[in-house]
Amino acid sequence: MDVPQLITGLQQGDPGAFRYLVERYQSRVYNTVLAIVRQPDEAEDVAQEVFVQVFESIQAFGGDGKLTAWIYRIATTKALEAYRKRHARKRWAFFTSLFTADDEEGVDERLHPVDFAHPGVKLEQQERAAVLFGAIDRLPENQKVAFTLHHIEGLSYQEITDVMQLGGTPLSLSAVESLLHRAKVNLRKRLTNYYHQDN
Repeated sequence: MDVPQLITGLQQGDPGAFRYLVERYQSRVYNTVLAIVRQPDEAEDVAQEVFVQVFESIQAFGGDGKLTAWIYRIATTKALEAYRKRHARKRWAFFTSLFTADDEEGVDERLHPVDFAHPGVKLEQQERAAVLFGAIDRLPENQKVAFTLHHIEGLSYQEITDVMQLGGTPLSLSAVESLLHRAKVNLRKRLTNYYHQDN
């Protein structure tokens, strides 16, 4: 099934087209979301929300042949929304813990994420990957999205310009290049101490 056929099938409410959509994109959507939210269970929930929104919004899709970019855009938007909500809850939990009798261990559990393992990372590299993803997690949102799409999902600069938008307008190639450059500089600074200790 090619992209125009897939879009037509989705717009006609064809269950077979929706199954094909999920089979074709579920791995990419899940991995992209996971790289941003860093919580496997939450990533599964968000990925499901992505496909529900795709199905519900497909009538409004322009059908310009950039279905993949559109899906990535929904995935990154929903992942960032989930990330913001969780961190807002964490900030509130930390604030309220200052005025409650919660023990120190309980506070630590709320503030620190669970162990993180990305499916694209080999087992022997998980420790380094956890450090890397932790550093990516602290990047500004636009840098985090650009870095994730390019270095983890393998999208080209042009594809990233199609996914990332500012005020409804795709970013320019130069803007994407700048985001990736700044992300690398920031990551290099954050990871220098870790790799020096490792060596």
